[in-house]
Amino acid sequence: MKKKLDKLTRKDQHITPVSRKKRRWLTITLVVVLTIGGILYSLADRYLIRHVQVVVADGNSAASSTSTTASGTTTSTTTSTDVHATSDDWNYTSDDLKVQIQKVQTGSGSDQITYYVADVQAKDASSLRSALADNSFGTNITEDTSEIAAANNAIFAVNGDYYGFRDDGVIIRNGVLYRDSPTRDALALFNDGTIKTYNENDISSSELLAQGVTNTLSFGPILVQDGEITSDFSSVKIDNNFGNRSIQDANPRTAIGMIAPNHYVFVVVDGRQEDSRGMTLAELAQTMKDLGATEAYNLDGGGSSTMYFMGRVVNNPLGRNQERGVSDILYLTEGK
Repeated sequence: MKKKLDKLTRKDQHITPVSRKKRRWLTITLVVVLTIGGILYSLADRYLIRHVQVVVADGNSAASSTSTTASGTTTSTTTSTDVHATSDDWNYTSDDLKVQIQKVQTGSGSDQITYYVADVQAKDASSLRSALADNSFGTNITEDTSEIAAANNAIFAVNGDYYGFRDDGVIIRNGVLYRDSPTRDALALFNDGTIKTYNENDISSSELLAQGVTNTLSFGPILVQDGEITSDFSSVKIDNNFGNRSIQDANPRTAIGMIAPNHYVFVVVDGRQEDSRGMTLAELAQTMKDLGATEAYNLDGGGSSTMYFMGRVVNNPLGRNQERGVSDILYLTEGK
């Protein structure tokens, strides 16, 4: 009996190291799988999974209709305010709002730049508003600029600051404070028709609201301030999010500027395509100054850069007439 037990013990001693090795590899494999899975989920949660924090009440459901005359001029009537306007592919005029869009091309060959300038004059600051993708505030909530614009009966729109790609900045939209984490240089739109560039750390959100701010944009950099180009833009830092590209080089761009109260200029630059290389920040700043902007600010660019007017996308997003989803837009409508 003792011999048999000794034999079994020797056999166990021979098998045990192999079993332990297998268990060790299984443990290591499980740890690696769980670690990779955790990282992938964390990235997906941060950059892909929708997180709705606030659903915004829809206050833009006014019905509208259009008709086209024999000369190609469109007459538009918005029933909620009984607005009568004339428009074509590049112009819109009513008693309270005037939009003129121009396509500009400079340079040639590999140095050619194609961009679009919208000169906007409004009777009242309420014509310039912001809207959120899917009518919701949060992260990773996106729709195409044209979809958000159409849902809000926009006459004209550009992409905004893509606030939903990051979790900081001061975000005020249509008079409501949604996020209060001062971080960078920003832009404020006020109810007197002015826009001002500022540093989020220098003035509180409560002070901005007390001064009549309607919207803040948190991207940057500031291009023109008090009538002067702000810097050479050689060391621009917006944020450190995963997947960011350098923004100093020539890229598609979107910018907003103020010529005078209630007189705005918007520029959208095509880029990364054969007929348009895009603009550097220095070139964009000079363009905004040349257009007469006393304050100008760079919004989200790259594949986001989109200009919408009267039901169509004016520029060529992504170089293939394909929009990229964004979290928000700035748009124009008849004031209420």
